[in-house]
Amino acid sequence: MASEPSTQSRVMFQAGDKTEEPAHRKLGKLTVKYNRKDLQRRLDIEEWIDGQLHLLFDCEEEEIPELEIDIDELLELTDEGQRTRLQELLQECGKPKEDFINGLLYRIKGLRKMSGPLKK
Repeated sequence: MASEPSTQSRVMFQAGDKTEEPAHRKLGKLTVKYNRKDLQRRLDIEEWIDGQLHLLFDCEEEEIPELEIDIDELLELTDEGQRTRLQELLQECGKPKEDFINGLLYRIKGLRKMSGPLKK
């Protein structure tokens, strides 16, 4: 069988175009623009918020009222404005909310507002 090269399968590789290289470099710039630590910190805060809302409303996720806490919106407000906005959002909650509000305000201190495509 080794003497019949026409019956053997061959695998050929082609060199990639150089047009793909700039796309790779753009990806690197995005990684630098959105610091991985900042993204991870924001994700941790969002997960904390989700867990705390389950405790505050004492129900399953499907039963939590439609509630959107926009971190970027909060970052645009003064400290008192942040507290007021959170109290407005949580007015339907019957449980004490001060610990949640204080915890969230503590966690977002020093967080930078995100701009562009990564914001939902």
